[in-house]
Amino acid sequence: MATELEIMSHAKNYIDQMANGINPLTGQPVEESDLVNNVRISRCLFYVSDVLRQVIEKGGLQKKAAPRKPPFTLTDEQIAGYQQYDIPLPITAFTARINALTDTTHTQKLSFRAIQTYLKNQGYLEERPGKEPGKTQLWPTESGQALGIYTEDRNGSYGDYTVVLYDVNAQKYVIDHLAEIIRG
Repeated sequence: MATELEIMSHAKNYIDQMANGINPLTGQPVEESDLVNNVRISRCLFYVSDVLRQVIEKGGLQKKAAPRKPPFTLTDEQIAGYQQYDIPLPITAFTARINALTDTTHTQKLSFRAIQTYLKNQGYLEERPGKEPGKTQLWPTESGQALGIYTEDRNGSYGDYTVVLYDVNAQKYVIDHLAEIIRG
């Protein structure tokens, strides 16, 4: 399979031939009345060829990094607006509800990993070997279970799995410590 630079070089070669009045498929000169023999078209092709040359010399297209959004923040009023639900939630759903408290189109979202890291540092979660070799998973400690973090076995379209759930008490604990979690 050709690399991006090889494809660009091939395209540049075709453009060079057309700019010089040559059919790149046959190697034969084109008719004098052919569109590629128009001076403006020929200049345009030479211009595109030069742009491709510059891109190839630089090693390909350089993607600009998207500007980094400011970190996730919430005001005390926004935090107070979190509506408690009596149903236990997985960390991703819980984090999505926290992110919904503010407009995250102009700021980073709160990562569920930030919450997990905080809870791990507080002794409520611990790493245990995962199902796959070399992988670990976070499980509630005894303190985490007392707080309201527990596991539940489920069956999904990809088979059986265990989910870690956060009951209303665990959710309240996280909300009460959200400022610390956001600060990291």
